[in-house]
Amino acid sequence: MIGALAFVFGSVVGSFLNVCIVRLPREESIVMPHSHCLGCKRPIPWYDNIPLLSFLLLKGRCRFCKKLISKRYWVVELLTAGIFLWFYLIFGLTEQSLIYAAWGAALIVVSFIDLEHQIIPDVISLGGLAAALVLSFLVPALHASENRWLSLWESALGALVGGGSIYGIGLLGNFFFRKESMGGGDVKLLAMVGAVLGWKLVLVAFFVAPFFGSVVGLILKFRKGVEVIPYGPFLSLGSVIALMWGRDILNFLGFSLYF
Repeated sequence: MIGALAFVFGSVVGSFLNVCIVRLPREESIVMPHSHCLGCKRPIPWYDNIPLLSFLLLKGRCRFCKKLISKRYWVVELLTAGIFLWFYLIFGLTEQSLIYAAWGAALIVVSFIDLEHQIIPDVISLGGLAAALVLSFLVPALHASENRWLSLWESALGALVGGGSIYGIGLLGNFFFRKESMGGGDVKLLAMVGAVLGWKLVLVAFFVAPFFGSVVGLILKFRKGVEVIPYGPFLSLGSVIALMWGRDILNFLGFSLYF
């Protein structure tokens, strides 16, 4: 029952995330005006704004002007619902699962904005970083601790290691390729991730992300000649993998003794 509620609530949050994905890059309010069709600008009635269901019932078109609605809306709602359900099933109805759900929602917004606009809004990365530091102090269990100050230290150290690691690799890339190889948004994003995961798991995310990024990058380069790809989605994917399986990865590689 709670799992079903988590899924439904996640789909509702996903509907709001779609608003953020559209409006944040345009520096528009995410509150007003109310949801409207981007084609005919008419307000969307509540019965056409039911997460997941309305898109299917309308067959992906606006009721009024029949303009096609991007499939991204449905994908984001389903992805958010799945993430919320997954975190509930793994972590239960706990403070940690709620924090991870909000963190996952932030990563979804970042990923889709970066895919379309090649930017990562500071309101998400820096705002998330500040929130993570505060929450680490308030909920020390987030870093498997009972001491608030130790938890805050782990969060701050994770932010430094996460942001510092990708900043360092960016400097190396700039030196070897004679052009900017890593954006500042990626640095801030991984700092935010580190503040949530801690320094050990953010290193897992740092090393996992390039695997997916390089595979997709090579495919796009040889098929479409694309030279630059947004890295935010791969950092986000690597971060979720680090949260769910990072400790297993460290144990498998024999690093648990050193961490």
